[in-house]
Amino acid sequence: MCNLFARLRPGIGRMAKAGAAGATLILGSATGALAQEANASGEASLKLPDLSQVQFLGMDGHTLLTVGLGFCVLGLIFGLVIFNRLKNLPVHRAMREVSELIYETCKTYLVTQGKFLMFLWIFIAIIIVLYFGVLSPVPNKPVGVTLPIILLFSLIGIAGSYGVAWFGIRVNTFANSRTAFAGLRGKPYPVYQIPLESGMSIGMMLISVELLMMLIILLFIPGDYAGACFIGFAIGESLGAAALRIAGGIFTKIADIGSDLMKIVFNIREDDARNPGVIADCVGDNAGDSVGPSADGFETYGVTGVALITFILLGVSNSKVQVQLLVWIFVMRIAMLVSSAAAYFINAAMAKSRYASANKMNFEAPLTTLVWLTSIISILMTYAISAVIVPVLAGDTTQWWKLASIISCGTLAGALIPELVKAFTSTESRHVKEVVRSAEEGGASLGILSGFVAGNFSAYYLGMAMVFLMSVAYLFSLLGLGNMMIAAPVFAFGLVAFGFLGMGPVTIAVDSYGPVTDNAQSVYELSLIEQVPNVKEEIKKDFGFDVNFERAKDLLEENDGAGNTFKATAKPVLIGTAVVGATTMIFSIIMALTHGLTQNVEKLSLLHAPFVLGFITGGAMIYWFTGASTQAVTTGAYRAVEFIKANIKLDTGATKASVEDSKKVVEICTKYAQKGMLNIFIAVFFATLAFAFLEPFFFIGYLISIAVFGLYQAIFMANAGGAWDNAKKIVEVEMKQKGTPLHAATVIGDTVGDPFKDTSSVALNPVIKFTTLFGLLAVELAVQLTAETGGTLTRILAALFFAVSVYFVYQSFYGMRIRQGSDG
Repeated sequence: MCNLFARLRPGIGRMAKAGAAGATLILGSATGALAQEANASGEASLKLPDLSQVQFLGMDGHTLLTVGLGFCVLGLIFGLVIFNRLKNLPVHRAMREVSELIYETCKTYLVTQGKFLMFLWIFIAIIIVLYFGVLSPVPNKPVGVTLPIILLFSLIGIAGSYGVAWFGIRVNTFANSRTAFAGLRGKPYPVYQIPLESGMSIGMMLISVELLMMLIILLFIPGDYAGACFIGFAIGESLGAAALRIAGGIFTKIADIGSDLMKIVFNIREDDARNPGVIADCVGDNAGDSVGPSADGFETYGVTGVALITFILLGVSNSKVQVQLLVWIFVMRIAMLVSSAAAYFINAAMAKSRYASANKMNFEAPLTTLVWLTSIISILMTYAISAVIVPVLAGDTTQWWKLASIISCGTLAGALIPELVKAFTSTESRHVKEVVRSAEEGGASLGILSGFVAGNFSAYYLGMAMVFLMSVAYLFSLLGLGNMMIAAPVFAFGLVAFGFLGMGPVTIAVDSYGPVTDNAQSVYELSLIEQVPNVKEEIKKDFGFDVNFERAKDLLEENDGAGNTFKATAKPVLIGTAVVGATTMIFSIIMALTHGLTQNVEKLSLLHAPFVLGFITGGAMIYWFTGASTQAVTTGAYRAVEFIKANIKLDTGATKASVEDSKKVVEICTKYAQKGMLNIFIAVFFATLAFAFLEPFFFIGYLISIAVFGLYQAIFMANAGGAWDNAKKIVEVEMKQKGTPLHAATVIGDTVGDPFKDTSSVALNPVIKFTTLFGLLAVELAVQLTAETGGTLTRILAALFFAVSVYFVYQSFYGMRIRQGSDG
């Protein structure tokens, strides 16, 4: 793996030259903008008001939010306490050794990804330097001070996404072996409790770190700089999430497909230790299903917060109302931590009293209770805190409950959407059972078609649910919200996205539950625990209980089904947040282009041809992205299968694959994950520049389009994949038909669903947010250049950027396709 970058260097070099050429063109055309006026508009000039000018609960806003730092610290302590508790849980050495091997391999992957991220950051840094350093510096501040601060916060954003991802894999690799060992007791409750504790540790740590960083900017960075720092921070964390989510999604599905297909080719059991793809699959569970969601969740909170802050500064003219809204939003974010922790402890007590001694439990039941309990507590706290923090807003004593109601629409969605997702992905779902029945008679073909049906139906129901809740929020926004801000419905949509995140730690927790349960099964098999000499006597002596191997395997498999379901429920919540939140971010661009909705408003119309053309273009990009990310999985999986077939040792008497062979599969996965990500990132980066430079209102249509097309594409793919995954689980757990033609058919369906649910669909979320955030800078860069040098040069640059983007779109298939011999 250490030689990976050496092998990728020629491709990276070509991309770097392309990026440098584009940057040189921008630099060359920007020289005329050096004489811009100091009062330039845009994100650089966003100025935070003095938070101390308004009193809350007997203290000023600055002091109140400073108290909030203490809650962030408590959230960090919560995460660390659970981390240490998991680390100290009992585990047999054979299982611990496997989980530590998985962790060490994950570390190697993350180090490689860290270097990769720094390379990608160079592209973003060039644009930040041009925008904040040349074309639109922070007014009345020296560039030598402001520019390094903004660049620093973009790096801090990347570090945040990267850091919580690293924490997530460390927690999960403690939890996977402890869960596998707990299953040996034959009781279901510990098998449920450990993955959930792991997820809550990640969720509380993630939200606390992100909120702490946001509060530090808000409280300790001078108001003249803070707006730009928020933008830099958000772009950095968005880049980190996009890279980790896309590359991780490609990695995990290369490994998963490569490992799963061996079950059919060689008729071996799940997670057979002789299969060198299994370790890579376990690493992939963390790289794609833990690292990706952790970074994605971190970025989602930051970007949604920045979108609302930007709206308040642009859309609200009264500085005291700005302070009230800013303090209210951040107090609500602190309350999210409290409500999630409270719901977790209440649910833990209820689950323990009901299941601690039970011999059988429905693993989904307490997870469902936790989600609804968190939603209810969050909604109650939203109303209570709003009544106390903003009892009077802009002279109106009724606004508090209207704002609370709008946020509650999003919080309710955070509980309702998982219920709808379960209707299409749960092992109890009629749609999933339909997949199994179809596969029984028609093999993989009919099973796959039934999965398509589930995905399509789910897009209808989830889309309608989002539209309904956003419509309710819109109606509340009409009740006087417009008296204190421009475009109140847009602010309402942003608050709905904010409400989606109202139960954030729990959403992350149930999402992280899945990779732990998946890994736990693998750790059990890879440890060869049943073959350890005198292991029953050893465990009885050292840990004080009698081992039940068959019961343990049944529990771990059943719990994995619950993990699959709840892993699926978090995906539409995150993509929904991206789409609804993008509406608020797009508003920031519209405000700049229309000078506060006073000019060019008629161009935001279907009668303005560039706007329509941009909308159509967005759909093309979404479908290309889906194909490009899947192609990277296809090629990588081909190479992984090719290697595993040539090196798997089934006839030599070996009990497990060599570490060297396992690491080679990991290397193959990493190589194709990064090659795929490079093509995708460069294509998206230059497409964003090209469309922003072509025509600003074309770009607005494009941003709206990728949000809409991306929403439905992601929901369809995620839930179709979830249905295929749990159809296989029904055949394995309930029907006990492993190794049969029916099992082979559902395994094939699952391998189709793998890139659907864990690569393409989930990566659309950070792609939408990164494009929109980066677009904030790109479109204003284009407008400034047009004003300084005329439209001809801007359009020439647009054409050049588009040519670079198209080249990498071409490369994402023709540079990635499977080649044999002299095939070119």
